[in-house]
Amino acid sequence: MITPYLHFESHCEEAMRSYQQVLGGDLDLMRYKEMPEAPEGYAHSEAIMHAALMSPYGDLMASDDPPHVASKPQSSVSVTVSTDTVADGRRIFGALVEGGVPTMEYGPSFFSPGFGMCVDRFGTSWIIMTTPAKPAG
Repeated sequence: MITPYLHFESHCEEAMRSYQQVLGGDLDLMRYKEMPEAPEGYAHSEAIMHAALMSPYGDLMASDDPPHVASKPQSSVSVTVSTDTVADGRRIFGALVEGGVPTMEYGPSFFSPGFGMCVDRFGTSWIIMTTPAKPAG
């Protein structure tokens, strides 16, 4: 199993709570200050050391960059969500693109009844795709 792990520049909690609202599921958060014997610079940090969202669409993990570490937000990777219906795909795409930038509007394509790409307001690239119906037979 492969699980995407996203890195943020101090807004991991906000992003993951937003993804939880869109995708559903359970969210666990651990802050750097909660580390056993947290080293200097980490002991009072409210930043997220590890977040895990277990949603019906799959798991998504993330963290804020450690204190005093330069950030390199994700820019060359997309998280893909596959849906069973066009309506669900459109709902997810609409929620993720709000405040972000569509790179391909959600709609039918030659390989899917619903497909769209966007970068959300947190800088995460998403691909939302509806699984084509299986032919009867």
